[in-house]
Amino acid sequence: MSEITLSYGRGHIDITLPQNARPTVIRKQALPKLADPVTSIISALENPIGSAPLGDLAKGRTSACILICDITRPVPNRLFLRPMIETMVAAGIPLDGISVLVATGLHRPNLGEELAELIGDPWVLETVRVENHYARDEAAHVDLGFTNTRQTPVKLDRLFVEADLRIATGLVEPHFMAGWSGGRKVIAPGVAHHETIRTFHSARFMEDPLAVQCNLVGNPLHEEQLEIVRMLGDVYALNTVLDEERDLVCVTFGEIIASHQAAVDFVSAATSIPLPRKFSTVVTSSAGYPLDKTYYQTIKGMVTPLDILKPGGTLIIASECSEGFGSPEFREAQARLVELGPERFLATLTAKSLAEIDEWQTEMQLKPMRLGKVELYTTGLAGEDRRLTGVEVIDDLTSAIERSIARSGDPAVAIIPEGPYVVPRYSV
Repeated sequence: MSEITLSYGRGHIDITLPQNARPTVIRKQALPKLADPVTSIISALENPIGSAPLGDLAKGRTSACILICDITRPVPNRLFLRPMIETMVAAGIPLDGISVLVATGLHRPNLGEELAELIGDPWVLETVRVENHYARDEAAHVDLGFTNTRQTPVKLDRLFVEADLRIATGLVEPHFMAGWSGGRKVIAPGVAHHETIRTFHSARFMEDPLAVQCNLVGNPLHEEQLEIVRMLGDVYALNTVLDEERDLVCVTFGEIIASHQAAVDFVSAATSIPLPRKFSTVVTSSAGYPLDKTYYQTIKGMVTPLDILKPGGTLIIASECSEGFGSPEFREAQARLVELGPERFLATLTAKSLAEIDEWQTEMQLKPMRLGKVELYTTGLAGEDRRLTGVEVIDDLTSAIERSIARSGDPAVAIIPEGPYVVPRYSV
């Protein structure tokens, strides 16, 4: 018997493999940690990609808005917010003209102790205005019209649109629809109106075969995001890349599209891992805290490894779900999935130009369900919540792996400790 550790909650969970199992552990390639992260951040601000340094960009401006990701992303805000703000102030922007806006999309706001954890630096909370984005607040958005290519309605948070200096910050990691997170994605859907977000998440986009992880070429979501950035005008971004221990390995700053692409170029080869075979048993995680706080986010971990799952195979995922299921709207979508079944549920989506809030995650769950069997290990769901997952909820990982091996007759097991932050791909 051998033991393997998966990311789970704020720590890890050990699983014991059956004696006959032949494990293949799939991790990102090791990347060197930045020895002095704050110095590296300051250097990035002073040596940007495709723009002037932040200090020069801030000169002559009276206001600035910095976007940050919400609590579902482990972005090291504590490292870069203060240097950015201090650089702006030194260039002449008054403190009362600087705001930090949490790009919640349609997620709930981050408040109180959670907001303090997200910001990570009491000085920032005490010194500048910090707000959450509310996608359903009509008055809080500016209507910029429609994109030319796909006629997506573009409404964005007024605080960001009307700022003299606009900066997005985020984490560049694989994203199961938009290709890669960070950069332009922090704007849309991050601080977009619910109509913009629901258009992005309609079946027209979601079922497109190019709207997948690690792909930007021809990806309709990415193309629309770029068009929205161009409609806005000058926008800049600070992008971070983390290793498995959540330490900083890369930071870029500059024009939003160029600086994001530089971070993608840095991390893509280390994140997309080629494998010479597919597996009948794949064991993965939801990457631990904060991504595995809800079942809603857990679905990302189910979709990412599908390229190496054999048809009819078993995908086993561990996710703490410490906050439970997710939003009421997501619960309703899952209830419809369980009631209607996958095919009838999908049929209700394809005619809509606007997706119902959070039903897109249920739509993404159809992908692993079409391919094979999905089993979930969690300590955070009980009763009706377990039924509404629409998958089999298990209480023992080792037994689940044993059953999968017995069903398939194949002792090979793929194990992905960091879940959706690693993208395994079948490559002959």
